[in-house]
Amino acid sequence: MSYHASGYGTLTTMPEASTSSAGEWEPDAENWLSWARTPGFDAYWYFRDAFFDSILPHSGGRTLEIGCGEGRVTRDLVARGHAVVAVDTAVTLVRHAVEADAVAAYGVADSAALPFPASSFDIVVAYNALQVVGDMERTIAEAARVLSDRGALCACVAHPLTDLGEFTEDAAPRLMVRPDYRDRRRVEETEHVAGHTMTFRGWTHSLEHYSLALEAAGLRIEALREPRPAASERYERWQGIPLFLNLRAIKS
Repeated sequence: MSYHASGYGTLTTMPEASTSSAGEWEPDAENWLSWARTPGFDAYWYFRDAFFDSILPHSGGRTLEIGCGEGRVTRDLVARGHAVVAVDTAVTLVRHAVEADAVAAYGVADSAALPFPASSFDIVVAYNALQVVGDMERTIAEAARVLSDRGALCACVAHPLTDLGEFTEDAAPRLMVRPDYRDRRRVEETEHVAGHTMTFRGWTHSLEHYSLALEAAGLRIEALREPRPAASERYERWQGIPLFLNLRAIKS
């Protein structure tokens, strides 16, 4: 299986043994399709504008999205004028992305071993992908490798404090950070919401984990934001406590 990426050769299916997270979301691909393509259903619809408006540079040159899933971020990037190549490990999700978008180029590839030459892109986008990949450090290193000088890695991640915390059951719930905040934890949780079911798989990372990976890759944080959601009763709690962390890091 392969999808032609104009100007980049051909992106082919990644060997399943190349990474521990290869195709990890493949078993839930159809569930994620339903979850992600229901307008207004999940947090993306209420947080995406903060990412696009305050983190993402204006379009120009070439943009790579890693962990594209079924393609909703890529489609929004295209709508904002970006020339996008997008990759994911889940074959079914990439197929759905291709069927929904005739503009961007999609491929099945490992973000920790990107099939592109050095300095191929001006922007790399990782929207809720760095906490999903099996090797976050190698993924960031690969993003830096394929970025041109002064290129930008733009990422949204589950906020480390929130991701490693738990809400109390008080009348006025408070967020309590777990005592093992510094430890990397495996995540595999199934959620049932309004007729949708999805198993989320990935890892927790502390703020220091991300910072060390960026430093090691030669990337300098230029912008760091804790976005508030657009008005939504369902996400009102996250007006006061950050659900996501957005960042832009520059290849120096």
